[in-house]
Amino acid sequence: MEKNIIKLGLMGFGTVGTGVVRIIQAHQEDLQKQTGLGIEITKILVQDAEKARNIPAMEGKLTTDPDELLDDPEIEVIVEVIGGIQPAKDYILGALERGKHVVTANKDLMALHGAEILNKAQEKGCDVFYEASVAGGIPILRALVEGFASDRITKMMGIVNGTTNYILSKMSKEGAEYSDVLKEAQALGYAEANPTSDVEGFDAARKMAILATLGFRVPMKLEDVDVKGISSVSKEDIAYGKQLGYEVKLLGLARRDGEAIEVSVQPTLIPKSHPLASVNGVFNAVYVHGEAVGETMFYGPGAGELPTATAVVSDLVTVVKNRKLGVNGRGMVAPYKEKILKADSEKLSKYFLRIVVADKRGVLAQITQLLANQNISLEQVIQQPYNNDGEAEIIMITHLSSKLDMDGVLSDMEQMDIVTKVKSCYRVEGGDQS
Repeated sequence: MEKNIIKLGLMGFGTVGTGVVRIIQAHQEDLQKQTGLGIEITKILVQDAEKARNIPAMEGKLTTDPDELLDDPEIEVIVEVIGGIQPAKDYILGALERGKHVVTANKDLMALHGAEILNKAQEKGCDVFYEASVAGGIPILRALVEGFASDRITKMMGIVNGTTNYILSKMSKEGAEYSDVLKEAQALGYAEANPTSDVEGFDAARKMAILATLGFRVPMKLEDVDVKGISSVSKEDIAYGKQLGYEVKLLGLARRDGEAIEVSVQPTLIPKSHPLASVNGVFNAVYVHGEAVGETMFYGPGAGELPTATAVVSDLVTVVKNRKLGVNGRGMVAPYKEKILKADSEKLSKYFLRIVVADKRGVLAQITQLLANQNISLEQVIQQPYNNDGEAEIIMITHLSSKLDMDGVLSDMEQMDIVTKVKSCYRVEGGDQS
């Protein structure tokens, strides 16, 4: 006789783990109606079982021993929300080895070892779902796997880090300095005391590696992602971008042309008319282009206890439904395509350049000739005095050019006597190169 309850083990009882428990407790009737089964949290792995908790009725369920979850034959699902690489990787692989299904919110682990975990799940006929690892409450991974199953994705572009989006939004609206807004974000809890992972783009890079792996069905690794953070973005960059008709965002980009792929995370200028330009604060958004469906965009809260926990419980519901149907593990698709990365000569974009030069006749012509020597032409140019030391500032938007050619220009500029400093060079997306 079929059991009418499915038992799970929860690994981690921090912010997200607490949210998972709250949702399962509060929505038990709805969850049972959706799945036909009750969902029971049997054990919760914690670091300190004696610590006071603000959720009642947890007596007897807390443990510091992972084997109490992994070796319990009645626990069918492990929900991992402890984060980090180890011991989470060993716990997840151990759960799969024992035939348990896994739901995780661990972006670091899935970005670095996702292919290994998915292959193990396929081998054991288990489900592994990780919706909460990329964009909190936005159901982007399920959309890529199920909603685009009959389409071929050619481009994904998104704001996938709320901390950096908050900082750039405040800088844009208030004309504030980066350092001041970062301190404010830390005071509000949007940024960590050590914000490096967020502001240098590493968090977003992990998420883009996951999106590219799922969207393109290739085994993308973190080192395949070109990464540049926002710590060098100034209020002047943002002001000039606005003057030229753009907003500055930290954008993740995954693009496929034929079978060749590029994945990057960079400060990027996008037209004010583009939907992503109006995504502000700590919100996330992912813009997806499919050959058949065309353009779609997913928008919502990218972090927080309940949005992230909602994605975790949604994955849990899918596991339970699959169990009822007897199809656990059959929908798992590990990366199966060969990974072909674009060369720098194939990575095409417009660019925003901001340089300080000697303020004298013929300088702009020399800069224009230098660009022309690298097959780069200009779309927009602003030139104005920079200071009282006989210098001027030139702000440019180029036409489409390759990363290889732009790197050549930047190298040549460093050798020019008339160029005092290259202050900024950022990608420009949207418009005719999308």
